[in-house]
Amino acid sequence: MKSSILPVIVAAWQSLLSAHAALPAKPGNATDWPSYRGPNGNGITTADFGKPWTGSGPKELWKTKAEKGFSSIAVSGNLACTLETRDFEGSPTEHCVARNASTGAELWTLPMKLAQYQGGGDEGGGGDGARSTPTIDGEKVYVYGGNFDLYCIDGKNGKVIWKKDVLKDYGGRMISWQNATSPIIEEGLVIVGGGGRGSAFLAFDKTNGSVKWKGEDDSITHATPTVATLHGVKQVIFFTQKGLAAVTPKDGKVLWRQPFKFAVSTAASPIVFEDIVYCSAGYGVGGGAYKVEKKGNDWASSELWRKEGNDVANHWSTPVCKDGYLYGMFQFKNYGKGPVKCVDIRTGEIKWSKEGFGPGNVIMSGDRVLALSDKGELVLFSASPDGYKELARADVLEGKCWSTPTLAGGRIFARSTTQAGAFEIAK
Repeated sequence: MKSSILPVIVAAWQSLLSAHAALPAKPGNATDWPSYRGPNGNGITTADFGKPWTGSGPKELWKTKAEKGFSSIAVSGNLACTLETRDFEGSPTEHCVARNASTGAELWTLPMKLAQYQGGGDEGGGGDGARSTPTIDGEKVYVYGGNFDLYCIDGKNGKVIWKKDVLKDYGGRMISWQNATSPIIEEGLVIVGGGGRGSAFLAFDKTNGSVKWKGEDDSITHATPTVATLHGVKQVIFFTQKGLAAVTPKDGKVLWRQPFKFAVSTAASPIVFEDIVYCSAGYGVGGGAYKVEKKGNDWASSELWRKEGNDVANHWSTPVCKDGYLYGMFQFKNYGKGPVKCVDIRTGEIKWSKEGFGPGNVIMSGDRVLALSDKGELVLFSASPDGYKELARADVLEGKCWSTPTLAGGRIFARSTTQAGAFEIAK
């Protein structure tokens, strides 16, 4: 009797394990990359890139078709989410797509609003798809679509818990090329920009979607806000068409502002180092750094340096910062060959420049930077102002890569406008 029951028990146990592996693990792992630009919103993680790969590159764990989009891949536990533009009922529509981080298998998809881009991406106005990156918080996924449609989604099954239409409900104003900003989670709130007069900055209760605060008359850009602590005070720094605006996450109070030129589009997020905030844009705007001071309850910012033109400019490629040095793609529309540079955030001095990347994106761990070039190469190099030192390079994806790579759970996740994949790091 025991021998006849045992196979049944084993089969049931194997079935349970298989089902569990297909579901998202409970989020909260220290090696997660749950939102755009990582666990701290600065492109930096404490997880390790592992040993530099050799031969053909890091081991491919999985690779799959990914339809149009510049959205990065957010990873928490075994749940990986990105946005794609897919056909839905005969029309191009933005979708939130959830995959098993270990296998790439699709878990669920949620069709959102129509993808009606005002140009951008491909020549001729194709748009190349969704631009925002989902944010995973606990067992929920938050998405801010191109049409300023904000969703709270159940990460287990893709069902909508609540949603908001910022353009309709808060007098929002559409910007050229549609929204590309990602939602920020702070103080139990989902913080976004895009409303109209008196509602440029908005915070919703992350559980039920009720509006908790709103304020200001401003026009947002494509730059996702940066969360940072300056002089002991946590703040969300928006990069708007007026310049920088820092607000307290709990109530939206404006702490300080810094005017900065706007032309056509601003897409790179602000970078904070100590009491310095760096920002930049393409279209000849260039970059600059500002010292933020606090005296009593009064805040002020002052210019350290400012360089117009494209030598110290980030189009949509936000750099990372280590020990006061910026590493990233400083270029404008220099596709396929534009350089990675090292720039002193305190002075604007270019320490070195290396061609061959195009407008891709970078992330950092320890003293190493991982770049995803616009043509699909993963490149690992040292974060040092002394000179460019390449550690490894591999061609891993086809298609256009304007998204940011992800490091989570011992894997590198990357996507293009046609593919998405996961690659194991060597330990």
